[in-house]
Parts: sequence; C-alpha cells; structure tokens
Amino acid sequence: MATRTTVAAVLVAAFAASTAQTIVIAALPAFTREFGVSATAAPWALTAYMLAGAIATPIAGRLGDLFGYRRIALACLGFFVTGLLLCALSDSFPLLLAGRALAGVSGGLFPLAFGLVRRAVSPARLAGVIALLSAMFGIGGAAGMLAAAPLMNAFGTGWLFWPLLALGIVALVLVTLLPADEPTGGGRVDLLGAVLLGCALAGLLLGISQARSWGAGPAIGVFVVTAGLFAGFAVVELRVRQPLVDLRLLGRRTMMVTNLTTVAIGAAMFGVVTLIPHLVAEDRIAVALLPMVATMLVATPLSPRLGGRLSVRTGAALGIVSCVALVFAHDELWQICVIGLFLGAGYGLAFAAFGTLVVDSVDVHQTGMATGVNTIIRTAGGAIGAQLAAVLMAGGSYDSAFTTFALIAMLALALTAALPQRAPQPSAA
Repeated sequence: MATRTTVAAVLVAAFAASTAQTIVIAALPAFTREFGVSATAAPWALTAYMLAGAIATPIAGRLGDLFGYRRIALACLGFFVTGLLLCALSDSFPLLLAGRALAGVSGGLFPLAFGLVRRAVSPARLAGVIALLSAMFGIGGAAGMLAAAPLMNAFGTGWLFWPLLALGIVALVLVTLLPADEPTGGGRVDLLGAVLLGCALAGLLLGISQARSWGAGPAIGVFVVTAGLFAGFAVVELRVRQPLVDLRLLGRRTMMVTNLTTVAIGAAMFGVVTLIPHLVAEDRIAVALLPMVATMLVATPLSPRLGGRLSVRTGAALGIVSCVALVFAHDELWQICVIGLFLGAGYGLAFAAFGTLVVDSVDVHQTGMATGVNTIIRTAGGAIGAQLAAVLMAGGSYDSAFTTFALIAMLALALTAALPQRAPQPSAA
C-alpha cells in the first residue's frame, strides 16, 4: 500500500510541477493584453518559474538527503500551492510573477521524488517507475501546452492555474500520508555554494532568455559574470567537506556523458516543441501537439526494456529524423502531426532513460544530489532550445531553425557512443 501511495504521490506531483512550467507559453500574448505589459516583459512569467526551479532543485535535493525526502517534498508542495493561488487570483503582473516564482520552487520535487521511489519500490519495478517519473518532465510540459488554449478560450487566463492548484493539493495530501523516511546523509547545507550556484544559474537563464532584447554587449557581460560565478562555485565545492554538488562525482564517465546528452537532447526537442505552435493556427495548436504527446506516453514504458544507452541513442536518432523531416515538410497540419509521432517517441525514450542512467550510477545517499543536477541540466537545455527557437524565428527561417536542432540532435547521438552498455551498479550504502 505504501509503495502504491508513494508512486501515485510522486507522479501527481511531478506532472503538476512540469505542466505548470509550460502552461503559460500559449498565454503570453494574453498576459500582454490583460496586464498592459510589453511583449518582452511577458515572457518573465515563464522565466520566473524556470529560475526558481533551477535554483531550488539542487538545494532541495541536498536537503532531502540531509533531512528526509518526504519532509522537504511537503515544503516544496506548500510553495507550489501558495504560488498557484497567487497566480489564479492575481490582478497585476508583479503579483503573477511572485506567484510563478513561488510555484517554481516545485522544481525541487524531481530529485526528492527519485529519492522517495528508490526507497519504496522493489528493485524489480524500480527501473520502470523511474522511467515513468523521468518522462513526466516532458509529458507534463506537453500537457501544459495542450491544455492552455482550451482553458483560456473557455474560462479565461485565471483558469490556467486552478486545475494545477487542485493537483497540487492532491499531491500534498498523498505525500502527507507517506511514512517518514530517515535521512540518507549527514553534515550540513553548503550555504555559500547554494548562493553561488543560484546566482550563476540565474545569470545563465537570464542571459539566454533576454539576449535578444538586451543586445550583444549586455548579454556577453552577463555570460562573463556567470562564468565567474560558476568558477567560484567550483572552487568552493572542491574545498568544502559537505558540498552542495559533488563535482568529483559528476566527473564520472556515465554522469558526465548523461548530463551532456541531456543538454543536447533537451535543447533540440524543446526547441522544436516551441516552434510547432507557430506553424499552425491558434485553434489547431492542441491538434498539432497531440500525436507527439500520445507517442511519448507509449514510448516511456518501453525505455527500461531497451536499456538506458539504447533508449537514448534511439531517442536522439528519432529527433534527428524529425528535425530533418520538418525542414522539408512543415506547411500542412497533417505533416506536423505525422512527424510529431516520431518526435514524441524519441522524447519519451530519451528522457525516461536519463533518470535511470543517473540513479544507477550513484549510491543511495547521493540520489537526491545526482538527480537534482540532471533536472537542472534539463531546465538549462530546454531554456537554450526555447531561446534558440526565438532567435531563429526572428530571422524568419523555419528551415534554418529545424536544421540547427537536427545538428544538435546529431551531437547528442555522437555523445551516446561514450555511454557504457550497462550502467555501473553502485553500492547500496
């Protein structure tokens, strides 16, 4: 019974948090009209959520290792529910942004969820549960884009948040019912490392998301400062006894290659998903994305059977095929739907496998940290892809955009050659 409750709780929480991230994408023009903000200010409704999630993820993962995953998951869900309530009731753009930032703390749920299922699920079922949980990032993101237009058209922008609020409350109740788990690690939180990493990630995502509006000079300045912050973070982490992120652990072959591949596939596939709504009429966006979501759901449970390496390689290959096909065929709705079948399958296979590869490469007490970093990488990869899509669209050429993402997917496929046939098995301690 406890196992079923744990699986249900983490899946509901992961789905709600990932759906909340993308559900505002289709609403950005509506926010411009309703709140009287500029087209460059409106995307902060997306960026605020991503920034908060990127900062919260490693901190929540480490806190989960130190104080128990259930306790920290309840705190993250509390922020999520409070933030969504503010969003649903907001009558000004600053209040909406505050709500989005609070809700974005739910990004910390992903490493906590991996830690919870690893303790509750039997080894025979663990790979399948982790694969499904990993794929929730993509499935929830796609669901957010699918649901946004119907909800707005029927009830208004405020109703983007009420269903997610209900899901958040359900997840909060389910996590409350879970038995308390014992901490898996000792020591204390690396506060200096947390501040440096948070500022560095904020600078990275701000630079990516605002490069077009700021221009080359300020953007380059932000990236230089960000590089300095990352360097300072690395120095701190290599010196402290209880680092927030164990850089030596991340230097392991499987961890390094998995994270690099996650960036590449995340950028390629999230970039294409960002472009698709611009290829069709507004009332056809859900239809265009539906085949992709369907095959993602079908492909996800197949990942454990194929194994991590083969799943990622197959996913990258399907991404290449999809991007190349879109270069030559993206004018008709039926073409996008057919190609979306392959894109969704690739997305589902690859992202389901990343979680398994990471978890299999570390010890139990490092699960929260390792999966937290991989979640940050997914966020960064998606942000890079979305910004590249915006820049390439501004150039007026969808062909060059899809070609660029095909090349990035090819890079991901090349990286998979360095993945081991079978992930090394860590010790249970």
